[in-house]
Amino acid sequence: MKPATAADWVSGARLRTLPLAIAPVLLGTGAAIVASGPGVYHPVRALLALAAALFLQVGVNYANDYSDGIRGTDAFRVGPARLTGGGVANPRTVLRVALVFFGLATVAGLTLVILTQYWWLLLVGVLALAAAWFYTGGKKPYGYLGLGEVFVFVFFGLVATAGTTYVQVGEFTTESVLGGVAIGLISCAVLMVNNLRDIVPDKAAGKRTLAVRIGSTASRVVFCVFLLLPFVIAGAFSLVYPLAIFTFFVLLLALPACLITITATSAKELILALKLTSLAALAYGLLLGIAFAF
Repeated sequence: MKPATAADWVSGARLRTLPLAIAPVLLGTGAAIVASGPGVYHPVRALLALAAALFLQVGVNYANDYSDGIRGTDAFRVGPARLTGGGVANPRTVLRVALVFFGLATVAGLTLVILTQYWWLLLVGVLALAAAWFYTGGKKPYGYLGLGEVFVFVFFGLVATAGTTYVQVGEFTTESVLGGVAIGLISCAVLMVNNLRDIVPDKAAGKRTLAVRIGSTASRVVFCVFLLLPFVIAGAFSLVYPLAIFTFFVLLLALPACLITITATSAKELILALKLTSLAALAYGLLLGIAFAF
């Protein structure tokens, strides 16, 4: 086996998913600025929250690569080749890299806990790491049972957004919780379109994602619901925060993603929808976060 190249490892990190880690931190930081008052910022805590989120996301991606690969799930894969399943890298090496990123996320999280003295957040961190591993790892991974969207909504939406606000100001706010709901729904949309692309190979591999359980047509409808509901929340916020109206510009990404997903007949089209949805998450978090902050 030839050693995996740097490009292989970058591909394995799945950079298109990183907006899902960045968006809740941007939104949560905007909500924290509202709660703190004008001119009050916590840049170090915000950056540590961002580091923890990014490291955890990359760790999840490598852990999924490892777990799916050793299970043989990726033998049925139609998308880009994976490090483990594609025989590009030694499975143990992929696992070690995943653990390194989980370790880096832990260091960032521990630093936040020490700075804030909110020791109960250690439990949240343990739960987040467990959720990251058992998505596709362990004997009964919840991602294979159709529960992926539930955990993505909780951890990449509510926990990431409201948690970012909490570590900066010591409270949960309406902005951080409802913002977390919105980002969580968009994150669920990303997972749904990804699993929609993989319905046939996942079914063959015995991976019962929500998309496999409800079928192609219903998955397309649910994707659009996940992606468009956050704009109802943005509309409600615009009544209090005038700049939130600019969040509707994100529909320039979301609506094409919905149209592509509804009409797609190939994996290539669904990958494009996935990319648009990830960018929509980033743009939504940025614009609504700015609306809160200013």
